[in-house]
Amino acid sequence: MRWLSLLHRWTGAITGALLGLLGATGTLLVWRDDLTFVPHGADPLSRDPALLAHAVNLIAAGPQTPTRMTFASDGLGVHLVGFSKGTGAYVSQSGEVVARWSSIAQRPELWLFDLHHRLLLGETGETLNAIAGLFGLFFVISGTILWWRVRHHFHPRVWPAKMTPGAIVHHHRDLGLLTAPLLFLSMLTGVMMLLPSLTGVLLGSGPRARPPEVLRAHHLPAHPDFGPVFAAARARFPDAEPRRLQWPRMPGAPLTLRLRQPFEWNPNGQTFVHFDPATLAVVGVTDPRSAGRGAGLREKLYPLHAGKVGGLAWKLATTLSGIAMTLLGSLAVYGFWKTRANIRAAARRKRLHR
Repeated sequence: MRWLSLLHRWTGAITGALLGLLGATGTLLVWRDDLTFVPHGADPLSRDPALLAHAVNLIAAGPQTPTRMTFASDGLGVHLVGFSKGTGAYVSQSGEVVARWSSIAQRPELWLFDLHHRLLLGETGETLNAIAGLFGLFFVISGTILWWRVRHHFHPRVWPAKMTPGAIVHHHRDLGLLTAPLLFLSMLTGVMMLLPSLTGVLLGSGPRARPPEVLRAHHLPAHPDFGPVFAAARARFPDAEPRRLQWPRMPGAPLTLRLRQPFEWNPNGQTFVHFDPATLAVVGVTDPRSAGRGAGLREKLYPLHAGKVGGLAWKLATTLSGIAMTLLGSLAVYGFWKTRANIRAAARRKRLHR
């Protein structure tokens, strides 16, 4: 137990700040739609396919070619359009551009998303987050084991009784125990999303289906009409809601419309209809109903992690998990290094009084 305690404390002191950062940013992202302040953001969602096609046509005919367009939802009444090199825009459901940016740093909600997912470091940040998540899982398990020895001192508080190392340790143990199930689920789902190969082994699911290659390396017409795209998708999946349109990024790649069927947990769905970018003819379909059980479980990771399922109750539970992670990580770092500083100060005083 002594070695487990030492390992828990030292690794927590090193990784706690990062876990606290992930907890704080994740908590805010649970409420991302509510914290996105943009004109027409509170507009009610229109489900008129003609209006949606009109908005896409206007954006596609603009001076910049989009890379993808995420459509308005019940939570946010504007479309999110991404262009190359991190530029983008919010577009009203009628097709009017209501906000533009040349860098995600100009949009707090997008900057926060990248900070949480990649630490603003790209793939390196994802790797660091995965490592931090693995440590977090270890902390939940080892912390629960260590708490059992002192369970008779259980006295949970929202905040430490005093900002002293001892009081912080007591608060840390009890808060960690109370929120352990939520913390474990948050970190497990996060790690599994960041390590897809490991997830495939654990869930018995194969790699995600790759979009079909378009043999003729044509490009989209200068001013295409996207009405037939939505009509073809609606014919294949009449109950599905269009969620995102992805333009081809390289020759041979298809134009892809992403949809969400009523049974899907993921807010953007995992249903795909692929089109030849030159003719807008359907060249392939990905239907999650035909995927295996492992793939179905894999697609539930994100909505569980981000509070996108279960209504307000699960959003509040996910928020509690994020707040707890923020407190546990940040106060653990403060308490540990405060203790080390006190020990060094006491040693110096002892040497001076010899």
